[in-house]
Amino acid sequence: MATLSEIRAALALAHPTLTGRAEGLDVILPDEERATLLDEWAQAAYDKQQAEAAAAALADAEAALAAESATRDDLARQQKRIDDEVESFKAKRQGFDQKLYGGTVSNPRELQDLQDEIDALGRRITQLEDEELEVMEQVEPVEAKVAELTATVDQRRAVLADAETRLTVAEAELAAEVEAEEAVRAEAATPVPAELLAEYERLRAGRGGIGVAKLTGTQCGGCHLGLSAVEVAAFRKLPDGEYGHCEECGRILVP
Repeated sequence: MATLSEIRAALALAHPTLTGRAEGLDVILPDEERATLLDEWAQAAYDKQQAEAAAAALADAEAALAAESATRDDLARQQKRIDDEVESFKAKRQGFDQKLYGGTVSNPRELQDLQDEIDALGRRITQLEDEELEVMEQVEPVEAKVAELTATVDQRRAVLADAETRLTVAEAELAAEVEAEEAVRAEAATPVPAELLAEYERLRAGRGGIGVAKLTGTQCGGCHLGLSAVEVAAFRKLPDGEYGHCEECGRILVP
């Protein structure tokens, strides 16, 4: 997972020409404004990354809890089946006991058969009770694991809720800033001739969001390439209301 500083560095490389306003057209932002905007973008990206990581961690814990719960439920079903069998055999043995000692049977052969049935049921009951003990020994660590995972799920849900809250706040702050910037931009663009504005929007769409750049010395602020002395001289001589283009990237140039 990337740190906040790593995200900020990546954004700085990915967006070297963040934009601002100048006479209704976009130009390179001053370093201080650019740094502030990068920080806001980085924080939002970091918060989103944290929320996604928290959601993934929660999903893992929930999957593990579901698996352990399924194991526990299966053991509970096994224990219930054994209990039912034991109770059934005990009831049958009790019936044989009553018949054996009730005086209704006097034939020695039948009495021996009853005793053999009682002994066989006793052995089966003992076997089942041993099986039940084994199941109960398996249940204890599974129950402990279920309790541990339940606590983990609760903790990770809290982490996710906190991450989502921070992300919502960051996104809301960015949305408010974008809305404010769009309003200011719309007002600033009002006096710009429709033809110039249309060209600007076309250039912006094909130039990474930057349609106009500031000429600093002989360097275009959009592509950062140097213009020829002839182009710079011609640009400097343009009368008010006219504008030139960077011979390298084609962006509209402003002084």
